[in-house]
Amino acid sequence: MTGPRLTLRQWVGWTGFALVFVLVAAILVWRGDILKAGLDPQIPFQTYTPPPPPDYATPAAWALRDARTDDAGPASVFFVHSTTYDGGREWNGPIADPDADAYLNRVVLPNYAGPFARIGAISAPLYRQASLYTRMTLRDDAREARAFAYGDIVAAFDVWLAAHPDGPLALAGVEQGGELLERLARERIAGEPALRRRLVAVYLMDVVVPTAGLSPAVPACVTRNQTGCIVAWSPVAFDNDGAARGRLRRALVWNERGQLVELGDRAALCVNPVTGSTNTQPVEARHHRGATNATGLEQGARPALIAREVATECRDGLLRYTQPNLESFRETGSWSDRRKARPYNLFYGDIEADVEARLALWLRDQPPT
Repeated sequence: MTGPRLTLRQWVGWTGFALVFVLVAAILVWRGDILKAGLDPQIPFQTYTPPPPPDYATPAAWALRDARTDDAGPASVFFVHSTTYDGGREWNGPIADPDADAYLNRVVLPNYAGPFARIGAISAPLYRQASLYTRMTLRDDAREARAFAYGDIVAAFDVWLAAHPDGPLALAGVEQGGELLERLARERIAGEPALRRRLVAVYLMDVVVPTAGLSPAVPACVTRNQTGCIVAWSPVAFDNDGAARGRLRRALVWNERGQLVELGDRAALCVNPVTGSTNTQPVEARHHRGATNATGLEQGARPALIAREVATECRDGLLRYTQPNLESFRETGSWSDRRKARPYNLFYGDIEADVEARLALWLRDQPPT
C-alpha cells in the first residue's frame, strides 16, 4: 500500500527546503573561501594605483607621535603596527581608513605598543599597509603589495629619526609591521655605526625571521644581557603541530633584493620573550611575567597583568606556548578580525621587563659626559 502522493505545492515546499539546506551547508563549509574571495582586489598589482602617500611632516600621518607617560624613560620608540585593513578594492590600505584606524587604536596600540610606554616616547606611523588578503595568499601580487608598504616605513623612519637625533632608540613591530622593521634594521641600521650605537633592541612580535638573513651588525639577542640586537618570535600553541607546519610552510621572508620569498628549509629565529634569550629549554609558567587583554584601554594606561600563566619553549624556530584558560584570552570578533594580531598580549609583562632591562644596560654602558 502506498502513501498519499505529494501535491505540487508540497513538492515545491520540500524542494525549496532542500535547496535552502544545501545552500546553508555550503556557506558553512566554504564560508572562509567566500569571505576571502570578497577581499581579493581582482586587479593585477602592476596596473593598480595605490592610495596617495602620507605626509609624515604632518600629525595626520601618525597614529602616535611622541606619546609618553609621566614616568617614561629617555628612549625614543618607533612602533610599526600590524595589519588592520581588510582589503576589497585595494591591495594597500589608504591612510585614515575609519575601520582600520578603529581597530588600530582599540586593539593593536594598547596591547602591543603599550609594553614600551615606560621606556620613553612612542611614535607609530600610519602607512599604506598591505591588506589582510595579502597574508592569505602567496600570489606575486600580494607579495608586491607587501613590499610596497616598505617605502612608507622608510619615509616615516627618516622623518622620525631627524626629530630624534640623539639618545637611545628602540624599534618594535607586530606581524606585518615586524616584517617591515626586520628589513629596515638590516638595510638601514646595520650599515650605520652611529645608529647601531644608539640601538637598545629591535622587537619583532609574531614574525618569522630567518636566522641566516640577519646582519652580524644587528644580530639576534642571545641573552638578556645584550643590546643592539633583535628579539623575534612567532607563537604557536604547544599542541598545534599542524599550525606550526603551516606557519613555516607559508612564511614569506625578505631576500637580499628586497623581495618576499618562501622561508623554505632555512632555520627561523626564536628569542623567547620570557627569558630574552635563544635558549631552547622549556620555560615553566612560574617565570612568566604577565599576560593581559588591554583592548579598549586608553593610551598610556597600564593594564593589569596576569602572571605565571604561560609556559613557553623555543622549538623548530617557533615559540610554543600554553594558552591560559581564561575568558580574556579567547578569540573574538569578526571572521577577518580573528585573522589579525590577537586582541590580547600573552607576553606584555615579559616584553616590558625585557626592554627595561636592555635600556638599563644601554644607559650603564654609555661613556661619562
